[in-house]
Amino acid sequence: MMAAMTSQSKTGRYARNGGALIRALCLALLLTSAAACITGSGGSNAALATGRTDAPSPRGHLLIVGGGPSPTEITQRFLDLAGGKGRASIVVFPMASAVASTGPDKVKDLISMGAHAFVLDVQGAGANTDSAVRLLDDVTGIWFSGGDQNRLAAALRGSRVERAIHARYAAGAVVGGTSAGAAVMTNPMFTGDERRPGGSRIIADSTQANITIDRDNVVTAPGFGLLPGALVDQHFVRRRRQNRLLSLVLENPSLLGIGIDESTALVVRPGGSWEIIGASVAVVLDARSSEVTPAGTVLGASGVRMHVLPAGSTFDPSTGRVIRLGVPRR
Repeated sequence: MMAAMTSQSKTGRYARNGGALIRALCLALLLTSAAACITGSGGSNAALATGRTDAPSPRGHLLIVGGGPSPTEITQRFLDLAGGKGRASIVVFPMASAVASTGPDKVKDLISMGAHAFVLDVQGAGANTDSAVRLLDDVTGIWFSGGDQNRLAAALRGSRVERAIHARYAAGAVVGGTSAGAAVMTNPMFTGDERRPGGSRIIADSTQANITIDRDNVVTAPGFGLLPGALVDQHFVRRRRQNRLLSLVLENPSLLGIGIDESTALVVRPGGSWEIIGASVAVVLDARSSEVTPAGTVLGASGVRMHVLPAGSTFDPSTGRVIRLGVPRR
């Protein structure tokens, strides 16, 4: 009898405790759902900065210059996209360059055109400080100067400042750069190095670079990933860099290759379409529907598409179609 009473007592206690547990779990689920909704309502910038693929498309523009002298048209477009005269607030990152005057010279040019501009030269621990991140809070334009992209990537990659750059781009700022500042826009990025210069048929007295189309030869490193699904090369026509871009595109056929010549820029619009401006051309290599030779054989492909796009051209990278080729004749 005592055993039966004890059993019934335990059963009742378990029932009461179980009911309380169920109610607690329900409350926890409701709170978790509410927290998720709150986080989701304003977390798009943070999501993009952490690389989430389900984040909304950025509201800003990219303006990627192939190096060399920059026509006034390109600088003016960058300024306009940043808000225009009297409104643009632009930060210049000069760390790719070893020349001390690079940042101040660019700031001087932008100020002369009516922008508020300043240099931010940070790296290492300095790129993770509250003070550095706060300087980007209200900028409408971000500029990466030329030089060595490896220096720039090493200074900012993985830092809080890099995440702030992604957040500003997502919120509507324009991010631009020239030469090295163009290379860092993608992930992977070209480092400028080769593993086997000249390949197996190297000419003993040759000093030329990128004279082969070859596997596992072009050296890359992580870039900033502002232009996903693409590889950017610069000084493209002037320095005859078609071999290295083609090699890397064939090794990574899911990525579009875009080689931008000097004094020329690629403008990436918020909707994703591309526009070419400036004095020369940009070359698009598209191997997404091509047949590539298998690993262990000589690198080759069939069905690679190439577009040579002069200023005024527009291109849809999602479909691989040219929307407009050059500026229509009047």
